[in-house]
Amino acid sequence: MEAIFNFLAEHFDLPILDWIAENLHCDFLDAVMPVITALANAGIFWIALTVLLLALPKHRRTGVAMSFALIMGLIVCNLILKPAFARIRPYDYQLEHYGKVIPLLIDAMHDYSFPSGHTM
Repeated sequence: MEAIFNFLAEHFDLPILDWIAENLHCDFLDAVMPVITALANAGIFWIALTVLLLALPKHRRTGVAMSFALIMGLIVCNLILKPAFARIRPYDYQLEHYGKVIPLLIDAMHDYSFPSGHTM
């Protein structure tokens, strides 16, 4: 499995990341996107929305369904699949194998990258 992930990193992830780092910059979005990204850290937005829905009697069933989905996502994605695949993040791969740092707008995360929390 590691060989597949290394192939994907070198032939898919890294060329895209390098192209983005070299070509896509916008001062406005470089300032706004880290704020939007921070809202997704640890599922804060979805947890807050779930709590709100649980508090509203008319939407409580939806809140219960979202609670179940968040808990299942945590268990399946973060506790089972991420450790099972153990795929390092592309920017960590590039640093480890090529000594090249990819400039990031946010603090680097050093947990496994697959499956993505955004995918969950």
